[in-house]
Amino acid sequence: MSALSAAAKQGLGDAVLAELVMMRASQINACAFCLDMHVDIALKNGETPKRIALLNAWEEAREFFSERERAALALTEAVTVLTDGFVPDEVYATAAQHFDEAELAHLIGLISVINSWNRLMVSRRIDPGGPAW
Repeated sequence: MSALSAAAKQGLGDAVLAELVMMRASQINACAFCLDMHVDIALKNGETPKRIALLNAWEEAREFFSERERAALALTEAVTVLTDGFVPDEVYATAAQHFDEAELAHLIGLISVINSWNRLMVSRRIDPGGPAW
């Protein structure tokens, strides 16, 4: 999973966006360990505390996030919460307008791997800042 995460991040080519995606999925999944880790990484990559604070309300805080970021966050939410079955066509289509085919594949890979990490850490009840293994 570490290799998949690294490859997805590299293929996406935007370190800040990658961290936004991982933080948003971790918020939805209530994974404090991953959220803590990715907030630290996002800050090191130049993300602002303001945008991190507003991430949970990204749809209402539209002026703080680009169209591309909003498309990625919408896709993150749709892939993370599959209670209705499939990712809505309009969410996928919007993401496809902002990411080429390879970037979209990397984005979906990144969303998938962070959801897997979230499930591992939440299941094991790993505390923020604690050892992962």
